[in-house]
Amino acid sequence: MASHPTPTGNEATEDELRDLVARLTLEEKLSLIVGEDFWSLPEIPSIGLRKLRVSDGPVGVRGVTWDERETSLLFPSPTALAAAWDPEVTRRAGFVMGAQTRDKDIHVLLAPTVNLHRSPLGGRHFECYSEDPLLTARIATAFIEGVQSAGVGATIKHFVGNETEDDRMSYDSRIDERSLREVYLVPFEEAVRTGRVWLVMSAYNRVNGETMTENSRLVDDVLKDEWGFDGVVISDWMAVRSTEAAAAGGTDVAMPGPSEVWGAPLLAAVREGRVAESLIDERVTRVLRLAARVGVLGDRTPATTTTPADAVATLRAISAQAMVLLGNDGALPLDAAALSRVALIGPNALRLSAQGGGSAHVNPEHVVSIPEGLRAALGENVELTVTEGAFTHRALADLDLGTAADPETGEPGLRAEFLDAAGTVLSSEHRLGSNLMFWPDNIPAGAAVIRLRTTITPAESGTNILDVRGAGRFEVSIDGATRTVDMTPPEGTDVIEMIMRPEATRIEIEATAGTPIGIRVDFSQGEQFYMAALGLGWANPRRSEEAELAAAVEAARAADVAVVVVGTTDDIESEGFDRANLALPGRSDELVRRVAAVNPRTVVVVNAGSPVLMPWRDEVAAVLWAWLPGQEGGAALGDVLTGVVEPGGRLPTTYPAAEADVPVYSTARVNDDEHHYAVQSSNIGYRAWALGDVAPAYPFGHGLGYTTWAYREVAVKGDASGVRVEITVANTGERAGREVVQVYLETADGTLMGRAEPIRLVGFAAIDAEAGAQVTTVVEIDARTLARWDEQRAAWTTTPGTYTLRVGRSLGDLRLSADLAL
Repeated sequence: MASHPTPTGNEATEDELRDLVARLTLEEKLSLIVGEDFWSLPEIPSIGLRKLRVSDGPVGVRGVTWDERETSLLFPSPTALAAAWDPEVTRRAGFVMGAQTRDKDIHVLLAPTVNLHRSPLGGRHFECYSEDPLLTARIATAFIEGVQSAGVGATIKHFVGNETEDDRMSYDSRIDERSLREVYLVPFEEAVRTGRVWLVMSAYNRVNGETMTENSRLVDDVLKDEWGFDGVVISDWMAVRSTEAAAAGGTDVAMPGPSEVWGAPLLAAVREGRVAESLIDERVTRVLRLAARVGVLGDRTPATTTTPADAVATLRAISAQAMVLLGNDGALPLDAAALSRVALIGPNALRLSAQGGGSAHVNPEHVVSIPEGLRAALGENVELTVTEGAFTHRALADLDLGTAADPETGEPGLRAEFLDAAGTVLSSEHRLGSNLMFWPDNIPAGAAVIRLRTTITPAESGTNILDVRGAGRFEVSIDGATRTVDMTPPEGTDVIEMIMRPEATRIEIEATAGTPIGIRVDFSQGEQFYMAALGLGWANPRRSEEAELAAAVEAARAADVAVVVVGTTDDIESEGFDRANLALPGRSDELVRRVAAVNPRTVVVVNAGSPVLMPWRDEVAAVLWAWLPGQEGGAALGDVLTGVVEPGGRLPTTYPAAEADVPVYSTARVNDDEHHYAVQSSNIGYRAWALGDVAPAYPFGHGLGYTTWAYREVAVKGDASGVRVEITVANTGERAGREVVQVYLETADGTLMGRAEPIRLVGFAAIDAEAGAQVTTVVEIDARTLARWDEQRAAWTTTPGTYTLRVGRSLGDLRLSADLAL
């Protein structure tokens, strides 16, 4: 793992930092290691320090509010970025995201997330990159380099052992040292040593009995001392739950603020000698070093990077390149000139899941829908019919700005008001969206009620449906008729789950098209709010489930091609909770099968960020995995389906045929609060599959394209200090294409250093070639990638012997091999 200089001209000298720390009072020092509010650290004019702001960021920089009026670019999900298998793609994404961060006057981006895909049920699976530590490390490091080249601090998270969401505040990940070193720490180490990342976020959970915000062995001894990390260790939000232990455990900054444990209690602990002031000085030094790097210290200025003019085109290109063609009998790409009618069917065809749920959420200015993108791609001569086919979303779509109006101004949207306990309006604002989130900084002091008011003019007569969402008590008034809806969650419910997946109640309204309906909703959560999430949804009159399925079948029967879009939703894939199973929601599978039964040219598009079961995969003409594709998803899908762009993605995770086949499936704790990683040791993902005798539906690295490839030759040079692999491949198809050459290492007998050692990825390269062209690419394997952790010596070592390098298109399609003597 080579080191690069930090990409900034703002570095502070150690003498400068030491002098600045010496000029601060103890109170000023302590103010710099805890949030001033939810998203910032304070200014101290006496030393030239200005406010430093942070923002969530894995799929875009949201800013310091959760507000649809403050829009951001919405990138494809991190799993999609990893599916490109190309660090240059991710580096470009990182730069564009970093540039928009600067446009929003934000200095730190809370991304990337590099926890591994240990179980496919992990709720935050879509926000992480891969099941493989090497692929994750290379993609994440490129993203970090891109972000920080824009003058913005990247934050790699969540350090460490945070592979599941259920009970994440309390569980204990029991991980042996070798597995930690060879698997779970790998992306963090490469981000520090190679990417020179500026921040690391500590996780909520414990590892081997120690809470990560207090885990001095991993934070101080490994991260800071062994790896030489000189940046800031920032806690996950509300993860610091102690005073002395966290202060001594390596945490540099506790977020958010004010903090009940790092405010006055920490001041008292230092004054009483229970926490050394030198510890505080060391943490303040790190904060000031970060402040210098992002340009808010002294005469330094922040980077003037701005969002590039081609940013939207970049997002569209990345989304298309990441899509994975899982199967194809020749149905794709579609030839618009040979088509007269295409049936677009499916719940996700009408409601694209562009992103997952949780703190990664951003509000894009516009999301290109699938009907919009496909109509543009097919052209005017092809009729496109659109049918939902199945109802799989737990919550209705947000209010349509074309039918909802603020009753005070008449503008599209609604009126949001904060009231105190006496009913006095404390603040009032016009909102464009009806899915609202309020952080503590956005809620007026004394607010006891949030009131939403809107006037809806139905587009259709009949039984319309209003959807009310939130964790609390609602007084719902419809044209003056009031009812109470109590959705107060039971005590002990995870606060993140309450916010990210609130309860929903549907209210049927008999309405006449064109006749306005006045709606008022009063929402409360006890005496006052800390954080609040609530929303309103709406649906026009609709068919029964059976009638909707039947309509989809008839649309497919009448079409030349049926494109069925199924997938997950943001309350299936989200921060705060794990998935219950791998099944598609509702009657999705039945929909696919019934459509395929009447149209042999059925193309299924799966709109999801993590694996789902596809029991119909051999019954359809093609299967395309579209991920959570971001704001340009509809346009990118149109490009791929019609062959304007080849689907260039490869799976960064193994996809099972059945839940019972998955080697690491359950995310349930054992012994009340533990996850036993040692059961699998270093072998998760495809390496765990390799130890069994069941084949997955689609192997790690799988992905087809619109051309064909021949693997001609492999040449290997090197030894334990490093290996150079030259691979020659040829595009044998009739169009230009993209290939991902993958290199795996295999031991002679499947063991190493007393453990099972299945085949593992040691390198890869993405190439482009014209039809008929032959290309030679080089994959460099460094000494560290060849080595394994020796627990007795507590060091990396390479075991001498003869190994086999295997090269191919995926783990299931290895075409060349060569011996390697180490």
